Amino acid sequence: MIAIMGIRITPAGVADFHQVLTDHPRYWGERDLRSLHLLALVQEFGSTCLIARADDGIRGYVFGFVTPDHAGYVHLIATRDDARGTGLGRRLYAAFAEAAERHGARHLKAITSVENTGSIAFHRRLGFDTEIVEDYNGPGRTMAVFHRDLPLNVS
Repeated sequence: MIAIMGIRITPAGVADFHQVLTDHPRYWGERDLRSLHLLALVQEFGSTCLIARADDGIRGYVFGFVTPDHAGYVHLIATRDDARGTGLGRRLYAAFAEAAERHGARHLKAITSVENTGSIAFHRRLGFDTEIVEDYNGPGRTMAVFHRDLPLNVS
């Protein structure tokens, strides 16, 4: 567990997963990404699915896992609307990177749509290399693919 300024970062549980879905608009606004939230990730990769919790609830989360080729893959990362700009996203990524390294990860990977300019800028600020890959997620589904080596040193 990591605790900084009243926020505790801990492994996610099933109740946390359901709370995130209940509060979905607080994390994603008008975008409906509930179909990307897979309870199986929390069930099977609980030590790399993390929740940032404060007295007023879940402020952010990261769901990810370690792949067979030693990549710490971030499937989703989000901060609540009132926690943006506080550095919480960086803290969540750092906590995920530490957990992934404990499970043998040597590098990090994530993907997003090319339209998600906020995510692209965020990953670049964290030192990720960005590659635009046509048809990555099927015909006509171009994606931004992020890579960076570990360790992840963020401030």
